[in-house]
Order: sequence, then C-alpha cells, then structure tokens
Amino acid sequence: MNIDNTQSQMRKGIFEFCILSIIRRGEAYPSDIVEEMRAANLQILEGTLYPLLTRLKNAEMLTYRWVESNSGPPRKYFSLTEKGSNFYKELEQTWNELSNGVNALTSKKSDEPLNNQ
Repeated sequence: MNIDNTQSQMRKGIFEFCILSIIRRGEAYPSDIVEEMRAANLQILEGTLYPLLTRLKNAEMLTYRWVESNSGPPRKYFSLTEKGSNFYKELEQTWNELSNGVNALTSKKSDEPLNNQ
C-alpha cells in the first residue's frame, strides 16, 4: 500500500468541510482560503480549490460577488447560501460523529482487552 495515496485520500475527504467552515464565517477570497488551510497544516493547491468552489457554486451551496481591486483584476469573494449553510450543518454533524468514533477507537491502548459480548 502507498501511504502517500492513503494520506491524500483522507485529506481530500475533509477539504470540502474545511472550506465551507472558512466561508461560513464570512465572505472569503480563494487565496485567503488557501492561506488559512495551510496555516492549519492542511496543504491545498489553488488547482484543487477552484474546481471545488465551482462545484459547490453549481450545487447552489455558494454564491459569489465581484469586488474591484486597486492592484489588479476584480476579485471573486465567496459566501454560503442558505442551502450551503444547511449542508454545512449536516457535514458538521457527520464530522462530529466520525471524529468521536475515530478518537474512541484510536485512543485505546493495545493492551486493552476487546469487548467480546
């Protein structure tokens, strides 16, 4: 098995949730999303982010507005729609359940007996 591939698949599975977590706090510019994810040690490339943002926009989870920039072309700022906010809440519940379950399993010591009922 290739550990890099497994790690990559684990990260990809949570990117959508993390990106929506950032955007739900307020409008977000894509490079700010990349920067915040990298600060959290979640490496994401713009080439990965933009298709994901487009997919979420096409699914009506996100909307955007153009903002003129003094230092270049206009910038596209993303925000959650009501549908996106509801979707985020469902993802958050799923994440909490998964996280709690994984933490419960991975925190057990190897010398703890299995509970065979």
